[in-house]
Amino acid sequence: MSGRELKAVYVISVAAELAGMHPQTLRIYERRGLVRPERTEGGNRRYSDADIELLRRISELTDQGLNLEGIRRVMVLENENARLRAELDQAREIALHAIRHAEESGARPGGDLVPLKQAMAVYRRAPSNPDRD
Repeated sequence: MSGRELKAVYVISVAAELAGMHPQTLRIYERRGLVRPERTEGGNRRYSDADIELLRRISELTDQGLNLEGIRRVMVLENENARLRAELDQAREIALHAIRHAEESGARPGGDLVPLKQAMAVYRRAPSNPDRD
């Protein structure tokens, strides 16, 4: 997000209008922990562009029939999903970099690189049985 999206500049009445809801609804969402506006030294709420987008997402979910607890859970899962996707993208980038590096250093395609998943069988000699010998 850009700095503008994170800068809390909107008072509650403007934020409510931008999000298409009543200011009291924003207070309820704050009490329920769905949105956390910044506060001025005097204690007044200030909302950012990111907060407005979050309020719009909450509105979408309420329009789909979710209650506030359901919305909270959906938002937790959406955040976790975004985090995991970013982690996966990073892991893919690291893997691609490693492959490029291996290819540039003269690795033979399919010869020097070993798949991570290979079946491995361990054979152990059964303990000898003195009665059978």
